[in-house]
Amino acid sequence: MVTSLAAIAMTRNVLFICGKNRLRSPTAEQIFANWPGVETASAGVARDADNPLTPELAAWADLVFVMERSHRSRLPAACKSALAGTPVICLDIPDRYGFMAPDLVQLLMAKVPRHLPAR
Repeated sequence: MVTSLAAIAMTRNVLFICGKNRLRSPTAEQIFANWPGVETASAGVARDADNPLTPELAAWADLVFVMERSHRSRLPAACKSALAGTPVICLDIPDRYGFMAPDLVQLLMAKVPRHLPAR
């Protein structure tokens, strides 16, 4: 029982953000969903995002990845407050990849794992 509680306590909530939450951030969420010690979610900063970023989702996150610098600047004010003290890392991945595109997966695997708990 103690081991299970320790594992739960060490779980990091990782949030991936892009514009419309249709291609890049859902790909990242899926790729890292089974990473040990990590729970994933994704959201978008655009008004018509499939899963818009909310203050509650921002507060849930222990670590945030944005796909582009513009996504960080487009965080709603309420979400910026909820993210106070939370690391926000820009991956510099442009919006030119399809969902689960091999090139996108390769980029994510090259940039994200160094920020996650070791496997």
